[in-house]
Amino acid sequence: MDSHEEKVFRAVRETQEREAKAEMRRKAKELQQIRRDTERGKKGPGFGGFGSSGMSSSNTAIITDTLIEPEKPKPTPAPVRSTGPSKALKLVGKGKEVDDFVDKLKSEGENVILPGTGKRPSDASKSLPPPTHTESVHLRVEERITLTCGRDGGLQNMEILGMITLRVSDEKNGRIRLNINNNDKRGVQLQTHPNVDKKLFTLDSVIGLKNPDKSFPLKSDVGVLKWRLQTTDESLIPLTINCWPSESGTGCDVNIEYELQDDSLELNDVVISIPVPSGVGAPVIGDLDGEYRHDSRRNVLEWCLPVIDLKNKTGSLEFSISGQPNDFFPVNVSFVSKGSYCDIQVAKVSQVDGDSPVRYSTETSFVVDKYEIL
Repeated sequence: MDSHEEKVFRAVRETQEREAKAEMRRKAKELQQIRRDTERGKKGPGFGGFGSSGMSSSNTAIITDTLIEPEKPKPTPAPVRSTGPSKALKLVGKGKEVDDFVDKLKSEGENVILPGTGKRPSDASKSLPPPTHTESVHLRVEERITLTCGRDGGLQNMEILGMITLRVSDEKNGRIRLNINNNDKRGVQLQTHPNVDKKLFTLDSVIGLKNPDKSFPLKSDVGVLKWRLQTTDESLIPLTINCWPSESGTGCDVNIEYELQDDSLELNDVVISIPVPSGVGAPVIGDLDGEYRHDSRRNVLEWCLPVIDLKNKTGSLEFSISGQPNDFFPVNVSFVSKGSYCDIQVAKVSQVDGDSPVRYSTETSFVVDKYEIL
């Protein structure tokens, strides 16, 4: 039977360990909060939903003050004299680098946002980095997808929202028109801004103001054209995911595969997240295209693929783990792309007077809002 001193010693050591871990998590959360606040201050105007309208003539600056509570002193346990050498955990000093906390949490499976990148290594970005150089007329072509499929097949819903946003930074290019190439064959619904000449757009696919003597707002992001595609047609799914869990004598053998159905797309930073049971250890990986990461804290197996395109349009992952078939759903997918799904682009920008061409820059993105297999 343990002596009273040994019991007290173990209790003190466990208390110290708990406090050390709590301190590490607190420091990591502070880093994450500072990073989020910084990113929030840098973000530009959000992506508007289909059907909304409005044109702003001025920019709104958002300033976020980050308040960090002062560190509260922790009670120090009374020293306990032990007959043997002390093995109590040493608390990390306050002057120690925060990286020590982050490394410790990572070793325990904690998901920690890296201060330098603002994301976990395996996370897919929700947006592409901004271009390093833009012209005085800059256009953003943005699309976002929301998709829900059944595990046994069948597209429950797919919706794509798109927008062309114009930004003019030189007043001499304020009176311009945009020629639009609409190569969509899927039946998208188009909507122009209320101040745009709808007749001109309908007849010539040209975006210009109703009053040609007026200029577009200066140094302000203006959504000039929106579109929406909603469908349950399975042939329009850009990336299909099939997950096949099969019960075995020791648990489940899971085979998951993807196929790119739209050969014109190139998907980057693809992450396919499969939930796995907790408390049964790490999955045993078999055949694998790409890379994987087992997140023991969130109980998720992340299948990571840097790029999926025409040369790499199919792939599979096999793994085994204890569990039941229902444990491996829902499967979630995230990716980014520099291509347009609906293939709507700006072909030309010209002056209202004289129709002379205007130099412009364009950035195109196709990203995921929600993409899940239930």
